[in-house]
Amino acid sequence: LEEAAFQLQQIFRIDISIAFNILGIESMRAGHYKAAYTCFKLAADRGYSKAQFNVGLCYEHGRGTEKDLQKAAFYYYLAASNCHPMAQYRYARCLLCHRPENEWDSLQKAVTFLERAAMAGLTEAQAYLGVFYLRGLQPKEKRGLKYLLLAAKSGDSQSRYHVGICYEKGLGVQRDLAEALRHHRQAAAAGNKDAQQRVQA
Repeated sequence: LEEAAFQLQQIFRIDISIAFNILGIESMRAGHYKAAYTCFKLAADRGYSKAQFNVGLCYEHGRGTEKDLQKAAFYYYLAASNCHPMAQYRYARCLLCHRPENEWDSLQKAVTFLERAAMAGLTEAQAYLGVFYLRGLQPKEKRGLKYLLLAAKSGDSQSRYHVGICYEKGLGVQRDLAEALRHHRQAAAAGNKDAQQRVQA
């Protein structure tokens, strides 16, 4: 009986959190930012990762509350720790953009979260990691190409363009101008301006 009561409490807690988060989304759409923030915060404090991510967005953009990048990073971290891919991506970006110079731990933590988000299928994380590995202090070209290909397959034209560059310059793959041109044409057809210029060149 105690176990059943505990399960009911958990279900109720989750349902309330979902309801608060939905109310927050509807309030945000209606332009009622303070009400939205309040709803997101109530759900986030109950441990609901989608609401934690939304609170992070509120703090990052100053919607319904004062802009505060440290608090945004904190709520992204909470959601990221609960396997929310977009929060993993945004938390990693916070770490990379606002870390002290040469802080190895922050860099490693950011890469770990980016890789989790990328493996969960988040195109933004795949694209970011691809370029990160190609242009890093110690480039890992094959790994970079792997992530760029994943993002390109998801329809990211900028990643498709970067795959073309990899084939053009032999980064992480054997140099192949015909394959480079094929990727540039695909990216150009999707409206990528860099690729359009490359095809003309």
